[in-house]
Amino acid sequence: MALPEFSMRQLIDAGVHFGHQSHRWNPKMKPYLFGVRNGIHIIDLQQTVPLLHNALEFLNDISSNGGKILFVGTKRQAQEPVKLLAENTKQYYVVHRWPGGMLTNWETISKSIKQLTDLESKLDEKNEHIKTFTKKEILNFQRKKDKLELALGGIKKMGGIPDVIVIFDTNKEKIALQEAKMLNIPIVAIIDSNSNPDDINYPIPGNDDATRAINTFCELITNTVKSGMNSYAQEATKDEEEFIELAEDVNKLDAIEAQINKDNSKENLKASDSSSKNNKDELDLGKD
Repeated sequence: MALPEFSMRQLIDAGVHFGHQSHRWNPKMKPYLFGVRNGIHIIDLQQTVPLLHNALEFLNDISSNGGKILFVGTKRQAQEPVKLLAENTKQYYVVHRWPGGMLTNWETISKSIKQLTDLESKLDEKNEHIKTFTKKEILNFQRKKDKLELALGGIKKMGGIPDVIVIFDTNKEKIALQEAKMLNIPIVAIIDSNSNPDDINYPIPGNDDATRAINTFCELITNTVKSGMNSYAQEATKDEEEFIELAEDVNKLDAIEAQINKDNSKENLKASDSSSKNNKDELDLGKD
């Protein structure tokens, strides 16, 4: 398992240690705070470093076992980095408004996803059936598709509940947090000085607002998940090679067994011929 290396200096340069104004804090975050400077809470990076390492280790384990990871970041400055993170790791994302019941009512969401894929099929230029629609119908189909794509495009290939959810702002993503808790889905989350750390399985104390901080977290997570996925691919290739070797061994055994049976048949045939000859000789002697 190869996790990406990072230092406290790297986190400081990205502004990960900056929290919110001291009057906007959540008292439950007190254990993760270093103090106040110029009216701003300073996050204790001596705690962030090991907690971030634990979270990355967990994400690496999930990806190295072929697990599904859902990234959630709907605030403006997180949308592009989170979407890029998910696309680069071939995982799943929600970067616009969270569809209520997306996890707890997956059956209904699945129907909407099917509607989206059906519309994509209808609007596919390779589909000759598109020629039967009027321009107005095609325009309506396109509008519906765009609306569904905005809401569900990042999860249309997820195929079920994710194995872990990564949240970039627990205050803004309260519904996602609640649904994950209800289904006992492990939660990895960036927790700022105004966040509630309760029920977060893998909390990462840090700045969840600054673009540089978000990009730093995304970069570390990208490298971590890619490393895990590479391990999974290598293991799958190894299993496939072992299966091929096993199949070859079985074929060899079958060939050996067939040869033994063939040899035994020849021996039995010889024995039968010899027995028949002896019986004939005995009959000839009896006649004499």
